[in-house]
Amino acid sequence: MPQDFFGRIVYILNRNGMSYINGAINTMIIAVVGTFIGCLIGFAVGIVQTIPLEKKDKLFKKIILRIVWFVLGAYVEVFRGTPMMAQAMFIYFGSSVVFHINMSMWFAAFFIVSINTGAYMAETVRGGILSIDPGQTEGAKAIGMTHVQTMLYVILPQALRNIMPQIGNNLIINIKDTCVLSTIGIVELFYATNGVAGALYTYFEAFTVAMVVYFALTFTCSRLLRFWEKKMDGSDNYDLATTDTLAHTSGLYSYTGNKDREEA
Repeated sequence: MPQDFFGRIVYILNRNGMSYINGAINTMIIAVVGTFIGCLIGFAVGIVQTIPLEKKDKLFKKIILRIVWFVLGAYVEVFRGTPMMAQAMFIYFGSSVVFHINMSMWFAAFFIVSINTGAYMAETVRGGILSIDPGQTEGAKAIGMTHVQTMLYVILPQALRNIMPQIGNNLIINIKDTCVLSTIGIVELFYATNGVAGALYTYFEAFTVAMVVYFALTFTCSRLLRFWEKKMDGSDNYDLATTDTLAHTSGLYSYTGNKDREEA
């Protein structure tokens, strides 16, 4: 074992580099899949929570909708108000003891990250929908669109751009928070690093490497997501498409008043 700090890091990478790579791959798989499924859950919950109630609606619809809102609200508050590590222990071990359901570790990992992300995304989606000008909804209803059609074709496309930064933020958080899944035996980056550190008694060096890997993963994802956001914004300059040749738009109108005066 080399005596200098960088020498020990090189030694760790040469001996246990594949452990770090496999751990990082598992971390990214769980984070990406969990974030994707969590976004689907969040969109579903957020849309249901923003269904409007009107005076003309039937009493049965009002009762059912309020019950659904209560259940979804409880889900959001519980999973936002408790740490993911406690959720992982409760779901993985509790499901076996109470319900006799023996989850695989990988299924439990995807399930835990997904429902945790879904709770945060539900509030994000709800806020994104409510941030859209109510006139958009009124205009859609005026032309005969249903609530579902209004959401799919008018509101959600606009809300998606507003909540894209939070989707990226949830992915970054999940990349880091997958370390709590080591409590149920998932061999992700933190678990692999802990094994390397314990075998060589080089905790400082081993976790220095882990921090660099975590930073590389999160920084790369954040740059890619930022690039995607810019693509969604489109071009900064637009030319108005019109058939009116008197319109003050680029390429369609040219003012020659000064030239005409000079010639006269």
